[in-house]
Amino acid sequence: MSATHDEAKERVRAQVWDALDAADAVYDVTAHGRIPNFKGSDGAANRLAALDAWKRAKVVKAVPDKAQLPVRARALAEGKLVYMAVPKLATAKPFYVLDPAVLEVPPHEAATSRVAATVAPTADVDALRPVDVVVLGSVAVNCTGARIGKGAGYSDIEFALLTEAGLVNAETLVVTTVHSLQVIDVPIPTTEHDVNVDLIVTPDEIITCTTPHRPTGIFWERLDVAKIAAIPALQARRGL
Repeated sequence: MSATHDEAKERVRAQVWDALDAADAVYDVTAHGRIPNFKGSDGAANRLAALDAWKRAKVVKAVPDKAQLPVRARALAEGKLVYMAVPKLATAKPFYVLDPAVLEVPPHEAATSRVAATVAPTADVDALRPVDVVVLGSVAVNCTGARIGKGAGYSDIEFALLTEAGLVNAETLVVTTVHSLQVIDVPIPTTEHDVNVDLIVTPDEIITCTTPHRPTGIFWERLDVAKIAAIPALQARRGL
């Protein structure tokens, strides 16, 4: 991505983080530098759970951020299988498998990234089941479905790995849960490897996006050598 795109994304992040801080809309001292742990995340999870597509879902892939903890806990409480990435996809088996049928801790505990790391087995992509709902965290999102995270790019890589394995397809619902201040009305620069969402879920409303987009797989030319070297699942698929 060009420096201009990167700079534009950084400006959007800063503006949204500033707005959240000014409104005292996050639980942390500041929203800056992270996926905002926004106040009202429980309400957003409840609104998502009321959707028919959620009720039908058997398998949910969710990010490990605190803002999406209520979504993960809700999924487990409803008997859904939850996949959550190992931090930075740093292990050969890069996904935690949270199966409510065998968990021995309550859903709200198992769904935290700290506890999941101690109670959930890990699995390679090829050992996973097809995913019905993907839940992303965002710093900002607009009504086209374009979104940006905090800039590390791991969510896009996770999505690409699942897509190449045939576990995510056109029928998979892709959503993000955010505070209303994170929904912006300005363009967000995107490229072909960026994941757009189908729905934006806030504590107050559900927004159907106008231009949902999902990448077709891994765009190797967008990954630098250091990133590939740091993620065993990428090395395996590249034959390294």
